Amino acid sequence: MANHNISPRWVAEVKIKVGGAVPTCSDSSVTTDFAAWLKFKSMQERSTNSGSLFSNTIVSTYSLVYTALNGEFVGGVLAPNGDIHFIPYNSPRGQKISAAGVVSTYSLVYTTPGAYAGGVLAPNGDIHLAPSWATRGQKISASGVVSTYSLIYTTQGSYLGGVLAPNGDMHFVPFLAPVGQKVSAAGVVSTYSLVYTTSAGAYVGSVLAPNGDIHFVPRSASVGQKVSAAGVVSTYALVYTVANAYSSGTLAANGDIHFVPSSAAIGQKISVAGVVSTYSLAYTVANAYTGGVLAPNGDIHFINLAAAVGQKISAAGVVSTYSLIYTTTYAYYGGVLAPNGEIHFIPYIASRGQKIHTLSGLSFNSAVCMSPFLNNKY
Repeated sequence: MANHNISPRWVAEVKIKVGGAVPTCSDSSVTTDFAAWLKFKSMQERSTNSGSLFSNTIVSTYSLVYTALNGEFVGGVLAPNGDIHFIPYNSPRGQKISAAGVVSTYSLVYTTPGAYAGGVLAPNGDIHLAPSWATRGQKISASGVVSTYSLIYTTQGSYLGGVLAPNGDMHFVPFLAPVGQKVSAAGVVSTYSLVYTTSAGAYVGSVLAPNGDIHFVPRSASVGQKVSAAGVVSTYALVYTVANAYSSGTLAANGDIHFVPSSAAIGQKISVAGVVSTYSLAYTVANAYTGGVLAPNGDIHFINLAAAVGQKISAAGVVSTYSLIYTTTYAYYGGVLAPNGEIHFIPYIASRGQKIHTLSGLSFNSAVCMSPFLNNKY
């Protein structure tokens, strides 16, 4: 850590049901089974085609209410009301940006250095913060009420990121933890056995695959690890491994899972069929990017941590770079897609907010943005 569009004509068809419908998404019918993913994929491909006219990346910055130099926020989650919540890592306050672009802060119940890293949107609309050094769970209700709850396993640097499973369970991603930990849709906390763990910092972030598998993204792990929709944990071979290789992952419009390069010299992805492969990157540097976001036109944008330029992968698989307005070492940690199609970078030590205007000319249905395929950010 600290060094250490969918066009309106199709969007009405979309619904998200994962262990129960997410609140406020009344016009929401894409489930997390494979058949439903194919439908969602088809819609997004149409969006990709319509969005090809808007391929230029336009970046802007905006003022934040709270900034500091010790790694304030790690990852963000889109709430049912359109607010994007920054997840407090070292921050003593929560910070969010509304759908109207208003930035504000709010009180937390529990804070500690390195507390939380990434978060998960629960089926009932609560945002659960993923515990890193925290000894208590913390969540933000759909109405904005902050509360805490007991965890079963806590240790320094235990989990980094989280994701919602098809059955409504929220899984925290094991970084140093020797066991998995999850919270059910009913709020019950439990642990489960992992196949592979390492003290070097195993996984960072995760992605829900079209078939319902949860893939943990390898940071320093020598193998991939996933949890099936039925809860079976297994490992698989990777093509490329190195210390601090990747930091989170993103689901592409075609169903591939792309790992976001941290200090990796090459890109790596997993196809819908489970085939692992690598590809060339346009820019690499130590601690380059953290988190990635799928844009309305099908581009995947990597979020800059120490990178001096932006980097993206088009829907056709073309890798390219573009200019950013604000860069500094450890600038941002993760990003979130807003319902208006903008991509917000989450400030780590950045003194300004930064976002990408996708110029899709369209607005997303909020249920699409809150899909567990897209909204498991860090």
